[in-house]
Amino acid sequence: MVAEILYQKVADDIKKNILSGVYELDSLIPTENDLEKKYSVSKITVRKAVEQLVAEGYLMKKSGIGTRVVSNHLFNKLSKAKSYSTIVRENDQLTKQVLEVANVSAEETPIATEFGDQNIVYIKRLYSLDNKPFIIVSHYLPNVEIPTEKRNLKNQSLYKFLKDSGQEINSFKDEFSAVNISTADQKLLNKDDTLALKRIRRGFDNKGNLIEYTESIYDSNKMPYKIEYEI
Repeated sequence: MVAEILYQKVADDIKKNILSGVYELDSLIPTENDLEKKYSVSKITVRKAVEQLVAEGYLMKKSGIGTRVVSNHLFNKLSKAKSYSTIVRENDQLTKQVLEVANVSAEETPIATEFGDQNIVYIKRLYSLDNKPFIIVSHYLPNVEIPTEKRNLKNQSLYKFLKDSGQEINSFKDEFSAVNISTADQKLLNKDDTLALKRIRRGFDNKGNLIEYTESIYDSNKMPYKIEYEI
């Protein structure tokens, strides 16, 4: 029982460091020996903690390289599905940059009627796959404040940012469609054609209030959108 508690405490602390950005996305966490010393536990305890986080989709072990952070999302265990971003990171280098962070009025959002009379934080990001523009992501978040240091958003999970702002997503709905993108988005993605995959995600709290609206434009020619399910 004590061993179980120890391994869970170690796993929880490593996860906390992943979500807070201490261990950044695509970085290696400390070695087993370093973790043994840090937490004053046995090698078996460290291995069980790491194995749990691998199973939850936060870490990936590679022989001869180490244990790498492959996800910093809170909802890895929401279902038995492996997320698209996790699949991409297992095979390719996925990086992101924050293009814009601003306060906007609800009327300036794609779903003004759903947000009502609220202040909205708008965050625009560009994801690159092996250094090639891949996904444009636009987040619209009501009732949150822009971080003092905007650069902190670079590697931080959206859901960690929401939780730190006092909001937690309990459920979400996704919609997918094929669209013709704008000239500006076409240029940003460096696409020859205008056809792209659009995903709309709505996130809700436990009372059913809309607390996230995200539009993502994927150049699926670079990599098809896919999800892997366990049975």
